[in-house]
Amino acid sequence: MYDIVIVGAGVAGLSAAIYGARAGKNVLVLEAKVYGGQIVSTPEIANYPGIKSISGYEFSTNLYEQAKELGAEIKLERVLEVKLEGNDKIVVTDHNQYTAKTIIIATGAKFRPLGIEKETELIGHGISYCATCDGPFFRGKEVAVNGGGSTALEDALFLSSYCSKVHIIHRRDSFRGEEKLLQTLKGKENVEFILNSNIIELIGTEKLESIRIKNKETKEESELRISGLFIAIGQMPENAIFRDLIKLDPNGYIIATEDCKTSADGIFVAGDTRTKAIRQLTTAASDGSIAALAACEYIG
Repeated sequence: MYDIVIVGAGVAGLSAAIYGARAGKNVLVLEAKVYGGQIVSTPEIANYPGIKSISGYEFSTNLYEQAKELGAEIKLERVLEVKLEGNDKIVVTDHNQYTAKTIIIATGAKFRPLGIEKETELIGHGISYCATCDGPFFRGKEVAVNGGGSTALEDALFLSSYCSKVHIIHRRDSFRGEEKLLQTLKGKENVEFILNSNIIELIGTEKLESIRIKNKETKEESELRISGLFIAIGQMPENAIFRDLIKLDPNGYIIATEDCKTSADGIFVAGDTRTKAIRQLTTAASDGSIAALAACEYIG
């Protein structure tokens, strides 16, 4: 019997493990892939308070080691199902079955990729999914944003303050993002719109050098030389296994407010996998601590 079982060993999950273990609770963290979550592959983190610069791998490793030293158990097992038996929560993995008093879901959300060749290899070498995190590294350089929602428009506006030029590439001729953002961008001299177009090729070996774009109407192809490409075509939470257990919103995110409590008694959520406005490293850590303390209060 564990006091707290945490599903996911990203920043939110490991932060929850640290707070749970420090509170003297018996904590188990289950992770399907590798600890650290999305941030582990980030070459440099420069926006976490108190740390001027650190690699994503080092940051994640520090969290992992801190949680382990405090007594949290961390196992690489994929969670297949969570069941309720009275007040107990039964967590079934691909290797074992565990019983818990509380559960914290911290499965995160993965950025929706373009799904084209070289995308994975060039992450951190010109390809980014987070303008707020990586934008300042492209100061004075030419970049592009791919997407048509408010996130893409917000990214482009943010980047326009740092970069010499920002190209917004969208597969349609109109945007679904906020109209006010769009109008602000149209007034920027260093912002260019490339509409009805798809990115069909990433060019570069050690780093991104250019992209090939195809116009959907004319079928014309062109090459755009840029230093960075920010992909903002949505995120995909991984919450399907919890669908019958707790309430999800239409996009699959777990419904919760700032207290990190879900619709099920004794089940909490932390990080990008929940409904929230801001998804950043600091908010993931914040959620982890809040969810852990809420779990401790629930246990009593």
